[in-house]
Amino acid sequence: MKIKINKFKVNRTLAVVIVFLLLGTIVALALIFLIPLLISQVGQLIAKTPTYLAKLQEILNQYYVDLSHYEWVRRLNVHSYIEKFEKTVENSLESFMGGVTNSLGTIIGTITSITVTAITVPFMLFYMLKDGHRLVPNIKKMMPERPADKTEILLGKMGDTISKYIGGQAIECAFVATFTFLGYWAIGMPYAFLLGVLAGTTNIIPYLGPYIGLLPALILAVFISPKMVITVVVVCVIVQQVDGNLIYPNVIGKSLDIHPLTIIILLLVAGNIAGLMGMILGIPTYAVLKVVIKYFVDIYHLENEHERK
Repeated sequence: MKIKINKFKVNRTLAVVIVFLLLGTIVALALIFLIPLLISQVGQLIAKTPTYLAKLQEILNQYYVDLSHYEWVRRLNVHSYIEKFEKTVENSLESFMGGVTNSLGTIIGTITSITVTAITVPFMLFYMLKDGHRLVPNIKKMMPERPADKTEILLGKMGDTISKYIGGQAIECAFVATFTFLGYWAIGMPYAFLLGVLAGTTNIIPYLGPYIGLLPALILAVFISPKMVITVVVVCVIVQQVDGNLIYPNVIGKSLDIHPLTIIILLLVAGNIAGLMGMILGIPTYAVLKVVIKYFVDIYHLENEHERK
């Protein structure tokens, strides 16, 4: 809307249409180029899972043979534990595949829900962008003058906090996904794109996310070579160091102003209460509540000072 060409100025409706066209182009490019690659790598990984399990069995058997000359190993009867572990893995895979087959109705319901959301959300977003600026003035009209002004300031602060967090997290996750993928691709790690997307997606969970995203890559690297395990860890450390020291401070900065220990406690509590969604939404919810409480505390102190004078 700030664009001006001579006397021509982009109005709000045209600006929203341009934004939608750009967003639609990005989504279309993702569907054309990225999603097929992601699906292909997921399919390849599923197809090679039996091979990896066979290799795991071979590694465990080799360790058992190497250690079997120790008396304490023979007494522990490690071989029986290995067989139990293998049967557990096989049963888990069978249960998983059976669950996928039996959950066909659930999958269809989920696809339907996603389709409905994909259709309705763009319409909602269009009108929110087009007429959203009228929301606060309409709220102010329903309130007395003084509380209305305070409400406008508070809503502005809440909006800034949420927008900084969401925008910053989007940039940060995109950075981690892109450079993790490039790093894995450079060292010859299979399924580099899939692992990069996983790393970027899990990075939305503060502190714990990078370790969750690293775990699948480490498991796959174990089946390749010890050297690959080391290089995967090196790639992850480099990306996370750049992200933590350069990207995160600049795109999110200290806008949230939350102590790391507080974040860890929030993750534990929110995770126990609401699972994965709790871990994702716990931090921004806390940040907004903190802004609201701090605002009202500041107002309370200012009013007390005004009464004393």
